[in-house]
Amino acid sequence: MDLRATLAAHRLVAIVRGDDADAALRTVLTLAEEGLELIEVSLTGKDALQVVERARAALGPGRPLGAGTVLTADDALAAHRAGADFAVTPGLGEGVVAARELGMPVLAGVMTPTDVITARTLGAAALKIFPAAQAGGPAYVKALRGPFPHEVFVPVGGVDEAAARAHLAAGATAVGVGSPLIGDAVEGGSLDALRVRARAFRAAVAEARP
Repeated sequence: MDLRATLAAHRLVAIVRGDDADAALRTVLTLAEEGLELIEVSLTGKDALQVVERARAALGPGRPLGAGTVLTADDALAAHRAGADFAVTPGLGEGVVAARELGMPVLAGVMTPTDVITARTLGAAALKIFPAAQAGGPAYVKALRGPFPHEVFVPVGGVDEAAARAHLAAGATAVGVGSPLIGDAVEGGSLDALRVRARAFRAAVAEARP
């Protein structure tokens, strides 16, 4: 898949992480029904690889599905086998290299300009600014845009609707959103409420389009 183009087109990555695998799967499928094209299942969630495998079977081969918190080569291989077609990492390590060798585009975690340069040499398709709120929020994204005007930046961490708009206005290509979007759905909470939040975030992203 062309991760850069997909991020630019849809501008939102939903991050699913929870301790109830069945609820996590329902969350993924509900988000997909609501038109969120980029969904990431964090490997730190309970039975996350099973969630990826079951989600892939339900969604079919054409829908982008990512595995998050890919730290090691074993993580990358397991995610690939489960059916993930892109990988997301919190930083730069062997997970990035292994995923690339498996043909999976990587949204790689960065914090500093040095990280950005390193990620580029490792072949990352896009760069996850993490944790975005602690890094300086939208002002930091805007600052990074100066020396790196062509990079695909995706702030993650502390991104609610207002922050999503601000990050995109500051030059982010997309945003990654966890709990402000997912809420308690991954613990068995209301899927109707999840649908409302999904629609609100899609609207926020659409409003922020240049």
